[in-house]
Amino acid sequence: MRLGNHETRTMDLRTTPVHLGRGSRARPVEGFAWDPAVLGAYTAAVAADGAEGRMVAVFDGEGPGDHWESHPAGDELVVCLSGSVTVTRVVDGVPDRVLLGPGEATVNPAGVWHAVDMEGPATVLSITATLGTEHRPRTGTGMAGAATPTPEEAP
Repeated sequence: MRLGNHETRTMDLRTTPVHLGRGSRARPVEGFAWDPAVLGAYTAAVAADGAEGRMVAVFDGEGPGDHWESHPAGDELVVCLSGSVTVTRVVDGVPDRVLLGPGEATVNPAGVWHAVDMEGPATVLSITATLGTEHRPRTGTGMAGAATPTPEEAP
């Protein structure tokens, strides 16, 4: 994993997220993978940006998400690019579900546990404050309206 510099070529945000950092810098995250070693290297490489750093990425998927997540350093913007997506947030122990269609977005406030379910094939763009991000597995996940354990109930 390495941070690129002022790239002029086309990037696929599905495989090469972009890190937005201090000084309004945008740097491709080359060789990125959802692997603990790569995530650790990314975290170290962008540490100087602190809470101001953001990762911009695109995800394709279908079905329920497999984890809860929380971003204590800042808000996260989630934009549905295609399909239909349900974002479930747990606010004061109560699930709050937001259904998004193409072009619609929602903000997950800093520190709020949330999960994303893609109802059929869908594509999502996220802009995430990654510093201190936590994940917890979901068990018995389901689509909007179905019972899912809260992050506190997750193993």
